[in-house]
Amino acid sequence: MMCPMQYRRPPTRRIDGILLLDKPLGISSNAALQKVRTLFGADKAGHTGALDPLATGLLPICLGEATKIAGLLLAKRKAYETVVKLGVVTDSDDAEGAVLRTGEVPSFPRGQIDVVLSKFIGRIEQVPPIYSALKRDGEPLYAKARRGDAVEVAPRPVEVFGIELIERGDDWLRLKVECGSGTYIRSLARDIGEELGCGGHVAQLRRLWVDPFRDPRMFTLEQLAEVAQQGREALDALLLPVEAGLVGYPTLQLDGDTARRLGQGQQPQSPDPGARGLHVAVNAENRALGLVEIDERGKLNVRRLFSWAAMS
Repeated sequence: MMCPMQYRRPPTRRIDGILLLDKPLGISSNAALQKVRTLFGADKAGHTGALDPLATGLLPICLGEATKIAGLLLAKRKAYETVVKLGVVTDSDDAEGAVLRTGEVPSFPRGQIDVVLSKFIGRIEQVPPIYSALKRDGEPLYAKARRGDAVEVAPRPVEVFGIELIERGDDWLRLKVECGSGTYIRSLARDIGEELGCGGHVAQLRRLWVDPFRDPRMFTLEQLAEVAQQGREALDALLLPVEAGLVGYPTLQLDGDTARRLGQGQQPQSPDPGARGLHVAVNAENRALGLVEIDERGKLNVRRLFSWAAMS
């Protein structure tokens, strides 16, 4: 009797770098990540903060050793453009949820809208949506909500640096929002609608940039598929180096001996006696070896170390 054919995963390879993906509408961030990973044949891949299926825009994808700094990028400042639909409240705070309530949308003067928006700028307390990936008792809140469990979410502090009214219609507002890590635009839309007295939800959402990628050259999945037909070399040329994700951190250049000792897991002395705190350690060619914390003794303590540091 013939055995059924077993599925074999395509071979992967070691590839390091950051791809600035323009995530399409209608798929999860993880699904987009897996498509990129397959195209590149990467052995390791991770993204830097999920976008909802409804959302599009910048999703930095870290491949190989760049996955070691994905968490750092997750905590960075971000900017979004969103359309808030007024007069309709949904259980997910976006257009994909079930409608809970509808109401009349008054004709707001511009000044009233500006006053309301100003209330949500700065350090604010925000209640995340019940349909979110936040976990309670080890389980995502969205899983509990879909099961019909009662979900109570405590408010938490977030920071909103700015909200700009770009355009308005009879029952919608187009906003640009700059915010810190952990801010939910869906919650912001919900709360702005409540403050206006008519309710609201996110109808459209696009992430414009994530620090340090303020002017990103993004690629769609379709563009990547076209480039992939030219071969892996052409595809690899679209990647940013790992160093691109470390812009903004002070650098510390190490000589050959210090770099070698760091790569061997030792705690060498900093070549800069006055330097303290988190630095990017680089070799003589300015290639990043990793992130180090310089303590009060001037010792280098590894926080992230790239594999090639061991070969220094």
